[in-house]
Amino acid sequence: MTTTVTAGRAGRPVGELLREWRDRRRISQLDLAISAEISTRHLSFVETGRSKPSRDMVLRLGEHLEVPLRERNQLLLAAGYAPAYPESGLGDPEMAAVRKAVRQLMTSHEPYPAAVVDRGWNLVDANASVSIMTDLVSPTLMTPPANVLRLTLHPEGMAPYVLNLGEWRAHLLGRLRRQVTQTADPTLTELLEELLAYPCDDPVPEVEVPGPGDIFVPLRLRHEGVDLTFFSTVSTFGTPLDITVAELVIESFFPADTATAEYLRSYAGRGMG
Repeated sequence: MTTTVTAGRAGRPVGELLREWRDRRRISQLDLAISAEISTRHLSFVETGRSKPSRDMVLRLGEHLEVPLRERNQLLLAAGYAPAYPESGLGDPEMAAVRKAVRQLMTSHEPYPAAVVDRGWNLVDANASVSIMTDLVSPTLMTPPANVLRLTLHPEGMAPYVLNLGEWRAHLLGRLRRQVTQTADPTLTELLEELLAYPCDDPVPEVEVPGPGDIFVPLRLRHEGVDLTFFSTVSTFGTPLDITVAELVIESFFPADTATAEYLRSYAGRGMG
């Protein structure tokens, strides 16, 4: 097991970082003070650097501001305290139960695709059925760490085979924008800028407006001349105290119609490519 020990952003004081997170969450000092059960005066002194918060106070404010675990460690470091949340490797012995749970979820999802990604959208693991998507991708994009957003939207990736590319692109970029807002991660900001530069001839809606009968944003994919339609669900761990566990996301794809389900069963029966 390792522990995250990266310093606070550019050595900035903890009060400044807390104020930035509060502004990012659009929470007033009064509202944060009430929810964290401290005085507005004390919170103001912490934010301006006139008062040094205790370790427990930093953790409490980080929790009420819904700061991700990785960034809560940065807040602690900026305040002069040791990080509280470990960052384990997936191969570490103590992660055996996590690995087993993830593998069980993906295996039980066959013959439908399922993949596990980390916070940066890098592919961590996948079941065999994901090959129905990755077989469409240039091998150069599959070099580890393969990024699933890049695999999907790059012109040498799945993009030429996505029939509703504009709609699916808007959906994925919207998720990434929300993640950038949630985490303030500069690496994710760079990824967003890269993806925005990819060409897309299909109109990209600025707002996801459902059409008649729509209840989700579908992924419409052409595979070997057959049009397939999927919807997806996202699973995360409910009570993580480890950074790696907190940042794992399992995305499971389901057939949105009978024809897609039958094709996936047939695809699995012939060895999944």
